[in-house]
Amino acid sequence: MTHSEVSALQQELKVPDLEAGLSSQEAAKRLAENGPNALESHTTPKWVIFIRQFNSLIIYILIGAAVLTTVMGEMTDTIIIGLVIIINAIIGYSQESNASNALERIKQMLSHEATVYRDGERVDVDSADLVVGDVVFLEAGDNVPADLRLFDIDNLSMQEAALTGESNSVEKTVEPLPANTPLAERTNMAFASTAVATGSGMGLVVATGKDTELGKISQAVADVRKGKTPMMTELDNLGKGISYAILAVAVLLFGLGLWSGHYSVGTLALAVVTMVVGSMPEGLPATTSVVLAMGMQQLVKKENTIVKTLPAVETLGSVDVIATDKTGTLTKNEMTITNIITPSHEYTVSGTGYAPTGEFSLRGKPVTAKDRADLRDLLIAGFEANDTTLAEIDGKYEINGEPTDGSFLTAYHKGFADEPDYEELDMLPFDSDYRYMAKLMRLPDGQHRLFVKGSPDKVLPMAETADPSFDTQHYLDLTQAYSKQGMRVIAVAAEDMPDSVDEITEGLCEHGVTFLGLAVIIDPPREEVIASIRQMRMAGVKVRMITGDHPDTALAIAKKLGLADSPTVVTGTELAEMSEKDRTQAMISTDVFARTTPADKLAIVTALQEAGNVTAMVGDGVNDAPALKKADIGVAMGESGTDVAKDAADMILTDDKFTTMEKAIAQGRRIYDNIKKSILFLLPTSFAEGLIIAITILTQDNMPLNAAQMLWINMVSAITIQFAFIWEPAEPGIMAWPPRANNASMMNWHDVFQIAYVSLMISGIGLLAHDWLLAGGYVSAEVASTMMVNIIILGKIFYLFNIRTHALALSKQFFSNPMAFAVIAAMMVLQLSFTYIPFMQGVFRTAGMSWLEWGIAIGAGVITLAVTECDKMIRLSYRKWAHRDHTAQVAR
Repeated sequence: MTHSEVSALQQELKVPDLEAGLSSQEAAKRLAENGPNALESHTTPKWVIFIRQFNSLIIYILIGAAVLTTVMGEMTDTIIIGLVIIINAIIGYSQESNASNALERIKQMLSHEATVYRDGERVDVDSADLVVGDVVFLEAGDNVPADLRLFDIDNLSMQEAALTGESNSVEKTVEPLPANTPLAERTNMAFASTAVATGSGMGLVVATGKDTELGKISQAVADVRKGKTPMMTELDNLGKGISYAILAVAVLLFGLGLWSGHYSVGTLALAVVTMVVGSMPEGLPATTSVVLAMGMQQLVKKENTIVKTLPAVETLGSVDVIATDKTGTLTKNEMTITNIITPSHEYTVSGTGYAPTGEFSLRGKPVTAKDRADLRDLLIAGFEANDTTLAEIDGKYEINGEPTDGSFLTAYHKGFADEPDYEELDMLPFDSDYRYMAKLMRLPDGQHRLFVKGSPDKVLPMAETADPSFDTQHYLDLTQAYSKQGMRVIAVAAEDMPDSVDEITEGLCEHGVTFLGLAVIIDPPREEVIASIRQMRMAGVKVRMITGDHPDTALAIAKKLGLADSPTVVTGTELAEMSEKDRTQAMISTDVFARTTPADKLAIVTALQEAGNVTAMVGDGVNDAPALKKADIGVAMGESGTDVAKDAADMILTDDKFTTMEKAIAQGRRIYDNIKKSILFLLPTSFAEGLIIAITILTQDNMPLNAAQMLWINMVSAITIQFAFIWEPAEPGIMAWPPRANNASMMNWHDVFQIAYVSLMISGIGLLAHDWLLAGGYVSAEVASTMMVNIIILGKIFYLFNIRTHALALSKQFFSNPMAFAVIAAMMVLQLSFTYIPFMQGVFRTAGMSWLEWGIAIGAGVITLAVTECDKMIRLSYRKWAHRDHTAQVAR
């Protein structure tokens, strides 16, 4: 940065003297004008969340029914309806109030203190008091307190992975850059929340608080409004459709009842309310929530997955695109040496990550580093020319320093248990100007040796200086070939020095060194991810990589992972230069997005959603937070993920394994399938109750059921028999099914037809049996209504065996869910209590039944199962015939 450029920046920010910094008065003035260097976050009060649970058409109708029954003095019905309303509200509140606040986590990422120049002195101030124009001093280990334009650096490098996705430390410069430079390549800037890896530097504050890159992410997270999941939208529409239809029928029946003159207004009103209460699927929200909640618990126990919101469990089953970060998600974010090329041999190195487990191979055969002088010398040189430490912490190997240096430490310990007994004399730290580091050591025999490690284009000319016949171009070509594959190449050299040399002076290395070899380094793909991506592609789920890395690196990783047959790549800069139409098309069709900003990630996820895809976003950094929140389901890494990413996400992979996504999607598909089964199970019996009352009004007969009995049928089955679907195993081949279309209806025409005929069958059998027993004088009205309740309940039980599997009920799937028999037993215990316990008889106006009534109820259930199984046999036979006919046509 030239003197004129520094002066221009000073003038723009109104900083008279860089050495003195701002005056205290000027800083206070700017702080008052622009506000503190802090981020704001807002949380929704718990009471507001609770009140929101009553904003539902079904709840409105039930409240209206409760008011009407109160006015009419039917307090038992009022109390039961009230309990149903409260139970639904509590379930909804519990699932929503558990959502975390990602903005609060972002706020906490800002450094608490900063070292600045004020009034000519270097002082520590609260980072919240920083203002634009402050001169900030940085050194290794510091967190950057605001966005800074650097003007003076000394070997400064920054860890920016959480913000930009760049896995390597970024070497900083002070030179001007074009205005459209991507975030990950703005080397003359230091960004709030990033950390100083090496060196020191000074910079001018150019943005604070919400104006920083971190603040922009915070605002993006706050602005994102996640839409409802496809299933929840469909359930809302289903609930509204059913409610409006029931209300319309209720109004019609009330009018017909008044016109007939058979009922008094009070009796008719209570009958219509009873029909509405019986027909309303008020157990639907509770049942869906319970199935989702139990599915959530199973994901935690079996799949190392934490799901923070219930709807996210269902969304997993309909995901058809996974947009994922690369660093730390598809890769380990642990630089690893995979190849070592010496002047005489090329070795391959097994093992990935920082754990020193693996071996060296030469032409496919294992070798020992101690027995190979060329390999041994390179490993020792790489170990010594190093300023990083490797340690095992809680069973996991971690580095403190540069990832590239860490890869050399790991490689050394794959060959040697003990460190060299060398004494350090002097060290030349890595500097972006000369792009290598050197360390001078005294060996046990007193020999002084210089070890050098750095960029091949800097180290190879040194080797040529020592040996004019050295083939520099050969090794530069090798470096370029590996770099195109997304790998990083480091050259290693050494040279014996006279005993009189005990410090590294400027130009010492340029006098010539002996070339030891090249080390090829990569942030390795997670081994298990390749198979997982292959399986997800078979399941119709596309995987898109979004990363801040260089496009060549990203594309090379994508090919290794098998992301697509021929993966394509585009950069954030290229997207910005496209027309809106081309940019949208590129966001939908491209496999790899490189050099992306948080805004790019958010735009890509949005474009995929607008194209009709159900999108999951997987990430671990602060830069992923807006996209994680926007996606249909955001997925964060539990171990390596930042707190910001975890709080913005709907789901956390506690083991950091991308492969868990495959298992979670399969679990999500199972849960959705079971929710659909539970709805198809719930609706016919709810409608049967309403039909019983509707037919009674039309025939001007006495009411066979009251509101309390109807609520008993709905709620007791929702908390018992419908639990069977929680443990229902996945249908065979569930991951071979294509993803469910975003606009696909939960129910097809046959489902509607089956709901209709099952409703008519159960209500028709119930009314015929009820009227026959009363007409013959066999039972009292209480016994007849009790029998009708049990006809509906036993119809549910037998119908369960038809609905719970796509196969025939009497097949090997019959015993696949032992819990189904347990919940049926629980249901029958409750029914016997409902029928015979005096207290229950008093509350629900029931009476004991004889063997005749039980025989009729069981017979009704058998008829229900027999008819629905015949229907299923016809459908299965038709599908088999259609498949055989299609196969024959293809063969012809």
